[in-house]
Amino acid sequence: MANSSRSSFHLLLVYTSLVIPSSCYSQRPSSPSDHVAMFIFGDSLFDAGNNNYLKSAVGRANFWPYGETFFKHPTGRFSDGRTIPDFIAEYLNLPLIPPYLQPGNHRYLAGANFASAGAGALAETYKGFVIDLKTQLSYFRKVKQQLREERGDTETKTFLSKAIYLFSIGSNDYVEPFSTNFSAFHSSSKKDYVGMVVGNLTTVVKEIYKNGGRKFGFLNVEPMGCFPYARAVLQNNTCGCVDELTVLAKLHNRALTKALEELMGQLKGFKYSNFDFHASLSERINNPSKYGFKEGKVACCGTGPYRGILSCGGKRTIKEYQLCDDASEHLFFDGSHPTEKANYQFAKLMWTGSPSVTGPCNLQTLVQE
Repeated sequence: MANSSRSSFHLLLVYTSLVIPSSCYSQRPSSPSDHVAMFIFGDSLFDAGNNNYLKSAVGRANFWPYGETFFKHPTGRFSDGRTIPDFIAEYLNLPLIPPYLQPGNHRYLAGANFASAGAGALAETYKGFVIDLKTQLSYFRKVKQQLREERGDTETKTFLSKAIYLFSIGSNDYVEPFSTNFSAFHSSSKKDYVGMVVGNLTTVVKEIYKNGGRKFGFLNVEPMGCFPYARAVLQNNTCGCVDELTVLAKLHNRALTKALEELMGQLKGFKYSNFDFHASLSERINNPSKYGFKEGKVACCGTGPYRGILSCGGKRTIKEYQLCDDASEHLFFDGSHPTEKANYQFAKLMWTGSPSVTGPCNLQTLVQE
């Protein structure tokens, strides 16, 4: 059962405690030529509700208390409020970008969100229960075709070359093998497996480049072995992180850095921004008070050790869960996803961070180039 001590006063505090600009959400671009659009690829960190529309989804967040602080209702985002792309959209003077699968007449002048909770760079990751990265790419091609039919080749080419292509992908490729008989993982060395994951990602990036994309933003893989979920479920309730996941994350991030540097040399006009999500999140896990959090290891919503068991909302296998009074005091909202307050901090670092955190340039610089 959820904590019954919640009140409207607490909810108001959660919302007003964030000093976040909110003036841009009603703006709507009138033409592809007068703004920078954003196309979003990835997993649950970026999913704005695509999994709501999958018949069989590995995970959904379309129920309370997800969305409780900013939206006041669940949207399908895996947080109490907005996600990183929502804040980046605001920096770009764009509206909140809806999920691609949401019914309606989409014109895609602000871009599109293809991200799907549980998705990985490998098609085998949660196969049949997510929109894998290759399928997300196919959706992007459909959007491009629609734009060409509506706006013509020249205007579409300019539009796509100015746009930002944002990626959060890879962690599910490493977490899923811990709970399934994932043959590709168990039959490969760690280095080879990481090579497959990063290779699939770079293949998709090259395809987007061929279709006109030039400016790319990436999150590297987070310290997933230290998440509340990993501590509670994969580490047998001990206090440490999952060492094997820590090793894989570091291997992935080194390989991603190298791959992006190589793409810079291979593809004329290719530019990128790579946010060190791993270091930024690790710093907040270990030093929460430095960043305005009271709790860096225990999630706001869930059950079990660290509230790491993914029972938030009581709509999954385990129905019992606890809910904190103030999400803004926590780094994690549930066992695997940051709170809105944390997402705002990460988005700000991606937008204006120094090269030591977001390199070789930040997204603001990338947009202006």
